[in-house]
Amino acid sequence: MTISHSAGEIPILHMPAPRAALRHAVPVLLEAVIGPIAVFYLALIVAGLHGALISALCWAYGACLRRIRRRERISTLLILDLILLTTRTTVAYLTGSTLLYFIQPVAWSVLVALVLIGSAIARRPFTQRFAQDFCALDPVVLARPRVQRFFVHVSLLWAGMLIANSGIVLWLLLSSSLKTFVLERTGVAWFLTAAAIACSIIGFTKTMRRDGVKVQWGTGASG
Repeated sequence: MTISHSAGEIPILHMPAPRAALRHAVPVLLEAVIGPIAVFYLALIVAGLHGALISALCWAYGACLRRIRRRERISTLLILDLILLTTRTTVAYLTGSTLLYFIQPVAWSVLVALVLIGSAIARRPFTQRFAQDFCALDPVVLARPRVQRFFVHVSLLWAGMLIANSGIVLWLLLSSSLKTFVLERTGVAWFLTAAAIACSIIGFTKTMRRDGVKVQWGTGASG
C-alpha cells in the first residue's frame, strides 16, 4: 500500500477495505491454519490418530504444490506449517506418542517467540515479513523510522501472545481428552490471535498518525 500526497493536505496511506483484506488473508489462513486443523479433526473422528496425522500433512503439502503449480508466492505461514507438521508427524510415528505430537507446537511457539524477541533486539523484526503475507506495504512505507520501530514493538507483542498461548495449551493438553483438547486449543489460539491482530492494526494506525500520515481504509484505496 502506498502513500498519496496532495498540496497542502495531510499525506494519506491507502489501505484495503476490510473485505478486500479478508479476501487476501483468508486463502493464507485456510491453507496454513484452518485447513490442517479441520482435516485433522475430521480424520481423527473417522480414521483415528494415524489417519489424522497423515491427512493434515497431505493437506499442507497439497497446498504448497498448488502454489508451486500456479507459480504463486508461498506464504511464510505455510512454510512454517510444513516444517512443523513434517517434524511433528515424523516424531509421532517414530515414538508412537500422542503427547509428543501435540506438545511440539508448544515448543515451536516458544521458539518462534524467542526468534521474534531476538529479531526485535537486532532491529530486524520478523513480523515485517509476516505482514507482507496479509497486506503488502510499499518499501517506502516500511523504510520510515516510526514504522520500523512499530514492527519492533509488535514483534514483542506477538512473542508475548505466543508464550501465553503456549502456557494455556500445555495446561489444556495435560487436563483434557484428545478430542476436547483439539477444539479447546483452536478456540484459545484464535481468540489470542484475533486480539493480537486487533492490537497490531490499532498500533499501526496510531504510529502512522504520529508520523503525520492519515490511514484511510477502503474508499480510495490503491496499490
